[in-house]
Amino acid sequence: MKFLITALFAFMTVVCIAQKSTLYNPKADAAADIAAATIKAKKEGKFVLIQAGGNWCTWCMEFERLTTITASLDSTIKSAYIVYHLNYSPENMNNAVFAKLEFPQRFGFPGFIILDGDGQRIHTQNSEYLEDGKKSYDVNKVQAFLNMWSPNALKKEMYGM
Repeated sequence: MKFLITALFAFMTVVCIAQKSTLYNPKADAAADIAAATIKAKKEGKFVLIQAGGNWCTWCMEFERLTTITASLDSTIKSAYIVYHLNYSPENMNNAVFAKLEFPQRFGFPGFIILDGDGQRIHTQNSEYLEDGKKSYDVNKVQAFLNMWSPNALKKEMYGM
């Protein structure tokens, strides 16, 4: 029985590591991918949510885990955003893209950048303000962030204009 538990734990560890390694693609053409995401977002009436980080970033992986398993966060992201994972690693720091986005790495990783349907940066979010202690993010803070920068929140009709 002890062997079975150990084998199961080892298998789950391998699965988790394999999942983590595919979130960010160091070989991707980030500029082209973001341009495509922007076109798709505009067509669908959404914004682009860029999560800047790398496969080395435990907080990046935690944000992905939390937003995937929390139904309200997952639903908000799917309905309001096209998500792109912008790689920052020794293999590819994407310096030109980060410069164009006005250096969101200054806040650490992950960094969240929101682009409108025209590709204009409308917000950069320091993820530190979304945390809940040292292990995860606060679901309510993340939900508020996603809601406050969604396309609906920025429609002037929402404010009687």
